[in-house]
Amino acid sequence: MLATELKADFLDSKIIDEVARRLQLPKAEVEAEDEQPGSLLARLLVALGSASSEPLIPPEAPAWTPPNTAPTFDTRKAVLQITQHVIEEAARAGNVVIVGRGGAYILSSFPGALHVFLRASESVRAKVIMARFNVKSEEEARRRIKQTDENWTSYIKQVYGHDRNHPAHYDLVLDTGRLGYDATVDAVLASLKRRKPLT
Repeated sequence: MLATELKADFLDSKIIDEVARRLQLPKAEVEAEDEQPGSLLARLLVALGSASSEPLIPPEAPAWTPPNTAPTFDTRKAVLQITQHVIEEAARAGNVVIVGRGGAYILSSFPGALHVFLRASESVRAKVIMARFNVKSEEEARRRIKQTDENWTSYIKQVYGHDRNHPAHYDLVLDTGRLGYDATVDAVLASLKRRKPLT
């Protein structure tokens, strides 16, 4: 909704598509290494936690062919680092709404970025999950919420060393359960309009 109002690009699942293209890996394999339960977090965070801040892939990454058969090639580290590059490039390109994948940390000092944390009570979130994903029981919806929250929290802590729930990492923290989606979008738009000019 926000991207539509801003006439901006929306970068969510497109991140996966671009990472897969750059690494010349099947999309399903990149998704398996992304922030899904039981994949990145369960199998990969030890390797990612020690990942160097040096870029694994040069800026001319689209032409790079990964040595998938080389014993030293770490798909997990490559997925993380290419994801970071894709997010940075999207931000440099301009008008874009980026969802998740540590964007608040990757772009923490990026001029012009507005970092927003959306929250809602568990009961509100459970109802949304039940409706959106055709989940039959509230118990199952709450189980999914708990698993997703734990995975996200672990991912951000291991990869970026931060508590994703700490409000100091964001410019705005909005409760979509209380505000509703329309008022949430309005609050973000109002904040963007009132921002101090960059110096």
